[in-house]
Amino acid sequence: MVKMSPKNLMMLVLPVLLVAGAVLTGGCVGEIEAPPQPTQIIENITPQETFTLIQNNKNNPDFLIIDVRTREEFADGHIEDAINIDFRSETFRDKLNNLDKNKTYLIYCRSGTRSGNALNVMEELNFQEVYNMSGGIIEWKAAGFPTTK
Repeated sequence: MVKMSPKNLMMLVLPVLLVAGAVLTGGCVGEIEAPPQPTQIIENITPQETFTLIQNNKNNPDFLIIDVRTREEFADGHIEDAINIDFRSETFRDKLNNLDKNKTYLIYCRSGTRSGNALNVMEELNFQEVYNMSGGIIEWKAAGFPTTK
């Protein structure tokens, strides 16, 4: 039997312990979890759901209504407190991109086509919460909900 000094024994054991430690903790290296990202809410809703959403957010400064029709269509009648950002404008995407993406938005148009496309743009721009009123102002009025000029 070979007799080893404590120093020689340490020289053999130390590398084994270092390798074992590296193997045991190595699975954690580089796998730092990113903080959870908020889930995007990008939804189509009915005029009835839209009315409820508006009522529930009456005094919420972080809730905005965007009418994506032309200025002329907007002037003919729109949902109260809505702002107008024309989907057909060359600056539409830039105007959206300058908005606070963490606020809650309701978008609509005449029949739902332009606002449906706007919803896709807002999703691409990483807006966190956007609701599109399906059927547009046509269905809103047909359901008996008010507009203003």
